[in-house]
Amino acid sequence: MKAYILMGSESDMPHAEKIARGLEAEGVAFEYFVRSAHKDPVGVFNFVKARDGESDVLFITIAGRSNALSGVVAANTNKPVLACPPFKDKLDFLVNINSTLQMPSKTPVLTVLDPGNCALAAARILKR
Repeated sequence: MKAYILMGSESDMPHAEKIARGLEAEGVAFEYFVRSAHKDPVGVFNFVKARDGESDVLFITIAGRSNALSGVVAANTNKPVLACPPFKDKLDFLVNINSTLQMPSKTPVLTVLDPGNCALAAARILKR
């Protein structure tokens, strides 16, 4: 049972660490990776496809602004994808939340705003 935490950039690490603390508390293994769907879509695709054969895994995506990362991951795997976008403040939230909530068809992304709840949701999905 493992969670792959994908960040759009290194600046998302503090947010990822909050999720990681929750995963550790639930006994879920995880790894961090930085992959940008805008700057390296082929790299994201290859990363996701390389994990197709693994069982009991899911992806947690951390990307703000124009959140292509979550959609690209969900479109290329049959594994669960949880998006937990970071927001600087309420204005950032209001402007950017829709890029995570409105995914195209056949790209199921579950959005969880609180990092602790994201970790708990991941653990419950993996322990099913």
